Amino acid sequence: MLALLLHGGRSALGMAVGAVLLAYAVGGIVGLVAASARRRWLDELLIRPLDVLLPLPTLLVISVVAVGWRGSPLAIALAVAAVNVPPVARLVRAAALDAASGPVAEALRLQGESWARIQLGLVARSALGPVAADVGTRVTLAVFLVGSANFLGLGLSPTAPDWAVSIARGREGLLLQPWAALAPALMLVMFTVGLNLLADRVLARSRTRTQEAAR
Repeated sequence: MLALLLHGGRSALGMAVGAVLLAYAVGGIVGLVAASARRRWLDELLIRPLDVLLPLPTLLVISVVAVGWRGSPLAIALAVAAVNVPPVARLVRAAALDAASGPVAEALRLQGESWARIQLGLVARSALGPVAADVGTRVTLAVFLVGSANFLGLGLSPTAPDWAVSIARGREGLLLQPWAALAPALMLVMFTVGLNLLADRVLARSRTRTQEAAR
């Protein structure tokens, strides 16, 4: 049980964290481009198709992908990333909109600074606070989606040392050996709660440093 517990987090957490990083890589770029777009039609072209994808039931999408790709971990991770791209893009756009249209960005454009330097050096930095606050919640949701797919048997094989698979496998003998299901469930809870507490502490330290620098 201890060996399964120690090895079970690599698949669940690796798939979830990888999916969130991919979602931010794609959605972050889309959000930055939409926030800095000088033409309204470009903003609409980038954001409106993502609005159509927002109402889709995420677990249903992941289930269809898992069945179509025969439970491939890569396919599930890509599906989790895809369903997180629309909210990430909207979040980054909203957080970066003021900085992208502000006087500092306009002054940098008049000085001939490149688009990449303006976006990554100024606009993206202004969106770090909301993004950091969202990362904890986003990873928690990704862990839930990946765990749900594995728990329902749509992801990894029933013999895989995954926490969600261990929960599904140990629920039948819950009265005989409760830790077979409770231990991996506690690990999932501890990871998600700990990650959110860590994100809150990092944000608090960042605000403190900003206030001290302003003084």
